[in-house]
Amino acid sequence: MKIFDTVDAMRQVVAEARQAGKTVGFMPTLGGMHAGHFSLIEAARAECDVVVVSIFLNPTQFAPTEDLAAYPSTPEADHAACEARGVDAIFTPSVEIMYPEGAATEALVPALAKNLCGTNRPTHFAGVCTIVSKLFNIVPAHKAYFGAKDYQQAAIIRRMVMDLNVDIEIVVCPTVREVDGLAMSSRNAYLSAAERQQAPTLYRALQQGREMILAGERDSAVVLSAMRNLLADGAPDGDIDYIQIVDPDTLDDVATCDPPVQVAVAVRFGGARLIDNIRADEL
Repeated sequence: MKIFDTVDAMRQVVAEARQAGKTVGFMPTLGGMHAGHFSLIEAARAECDVVVVSIFLNPTQFAPTEDLAAYPSTPEADHAACEARGVDAIFTPSVEIMYPEGAATEALVPALAKNLCGTNRPTHFAGVCTIVSKLFNIVPAHKAYFGAKDYQQAAIIRRMVMDLNVDIEIVVCPTVREVDGLAMSSRNAYLSAAERQQAPTLYRALQQGREMILAGERDSAVVLSAMRNLLADGAPDGDIDYIQIVDPDTLDDVATCDPPVQVAVAVRFGGARLIDNIRADEL
């Protein structure tokens, strides 16, 4: 495994692989890697000849009041985990390389960024779109891998790729969960013991919402009320950011939850903001 910190060197590796007829899989990360990331690496390793991972804690997707400074940074462990799983190359650029002085361009898909996480994090997805579009130019892979836990992010990136004619396939892999259902996240490390015990309530609420919809309940307000009550009982230390039922494609709220719909939730526990989602689909 090789580690590169310059754009030219990283591009050269991918160019040589493509010229040799090899398929390249790519996984952008912020670092602080866990089992969810590893599942994406394993998916890429199973489908591609060359696997590239980027580790870059992107400042533009964090608002000034958010947890950039506290975000888990474990480069040595991340590198070792990547090497153990057969990653061929890691790209570790500096902020100065990714955002040189005078950089003034942003990418965004406004229609998909306005709801859900975009409501209380209005600058977040501009940062995500911009860095991912830059990384796709530096690492022009055949496939890029993302997790279903970040459903809105994946939907936005897929739309961006389509709209900008980027020649890359977006592969969304299933959410990886702890045995109690909590979705794997770097931010789980922020939870206190009591908060960690309550956090699986997010998934239980999502499951309840899905079960109600598949049992025939079509009034979104009824489903959301039941989910909110479950969260209030099971996660009293959590501050609900949102509980929403949305169209899987437009990400707009739906008043009538005719499947397929996406049920999504975000809850804050102290400094940790956890998100999760589930599909309610009868097909």
